[in-house]
Amino acid sequence: MLTARYWTRLAPTQWRVRACQCGFCRIHAALTTSDPAGSLQFACVDPRHLQRYRFASGATDFLLCRQCGVYLGARIGSAEHAFGVLNVRTLPAGRMDLPEAIPMDYAAETPQARRARREARWTPLAPGSL
Repeated sequence: MLTARYWTRLAPTQWRVRACQCGFCRIHAALTTSDPAGSLQFACVDPRHLQRYRFASGATDFLLCRQCGVYLGARIGSAEHAFGVLNVRTLPAGRMDLPEAIPMDYAAETPQARRARREARWTPLAPGSL
């Protein structure tokens, strides 16, 4: 089982929820959020259930459950300096107070611009995170 713990001082109504328009995010119905001032931790009870997916650039690990196929979130960086984004669809039901998702299209970004954007906007990962 994959899990995520997300710490933020922002009320859910203040979260910036994004709907990436790439094929991967659309097929997974992903809606993501992050807080550069918060903290995020991904964990896995049984490493056999973790599937890391990487696009051709190999810069980002998209974390999926091998049992059910759920996309939990994504991470970039090293063990000492990493950032992540959380798929809010993996939160417990009842989180209906989230704002409307903003459609995002990153197709024109260069790899360098994409990394810079992610490091500036994504949530720092807590020590011990996947």
